[in-house]
Amino acid sequence: MNAQTELARQRDQFYGRDRRSVPAARRFTEWSLAYWGLAGWRRAEDVTLCVSELATNALVHGVPPGRGFLLQLRYDGTVVRAEVHDSGTGVPRVAEDAGEDEAEGGRGLLLVSSLADKWGVGQRAPGKLVWCEFVTPRTAPRAGGQHGGPPST
Repeated sequence: MNAQTELARQRDQFYGRDRRSVPAARRFTEWSLAYWGLAGWRRAEDVTLCVSELATNALVHGVPPGRGFLLQLRYDGTVVRAEVHDSGTGVPRVAEDAGEDEAEGGRGLLLVSSLADKWGVGQRAPGKLVWCEFVTPRTAPRAGGQHGGPPST
């Protein structure tokens, strides 16, 4: 592994079980995309929205009391991948009809599935990770194109 190229392409942030974690995860995603030179990319808002939905799902369904979730963002010059790791049980699924979940909730993965190029669920011990990927344009800048620190959380 080459630390100069590999570390600049992955960002990890841990969040506690707190309502402020979702907006903090959005800010972290926006900062990471800007660091990688993708702030003006037309799908940057889609990435941020999907991270928000995955973080919300983790907090509501996957983070037991006293625990938190890990947000991992990666950019390899071609694909932006967001992963949310939690220690909860259960398998996330897309709500398919209006009566399946609460009227104002239950649509996060439906949104992710419609915005992301790919998404899925993986296992970890304990818990799971839910991920989504977005293909970037070939003309996007390489990771590390901009500098500055991450936002305060």
